[in-house]
Amino acid sequence: MGSNQKILLAFSILTLFLMLLFILFSDRGLSDLFTLKSERDRLQQENVRLKSENDTLYRTIKRLRNDPQYIESVARKELGMIKEDEVILKPGKPAEDSK
Repeated sequence: MGSNQKILLAFSILTLFLMLLFILFSDRGLSDLFTLKSERDRLQQENVRLKSENDTLYRTIKRLRNDPQYIESVARKELGMIKEDEVILKPGKPAEDSK
């Protein structure tokens, strides 16, 4: 093998090594690809969660528009409302005997 061939081979190997480093560590290299894939997976999971939450909210809205019993239960729980003829009993502290 002549010296020119050795120099050409060394230059080729160095060029391939530099290209490999560029592919691995450049702005659009493999490390960035792995980061983007993990971000994509996280966003897909977030989309699934938000879709589920939207479906729940849609069902709640539908019930609030069409279900009088549900409206009454929400008014009782969240607003503390009572019917006209109802009485609220609040348990008090037991009376202590004073001697």
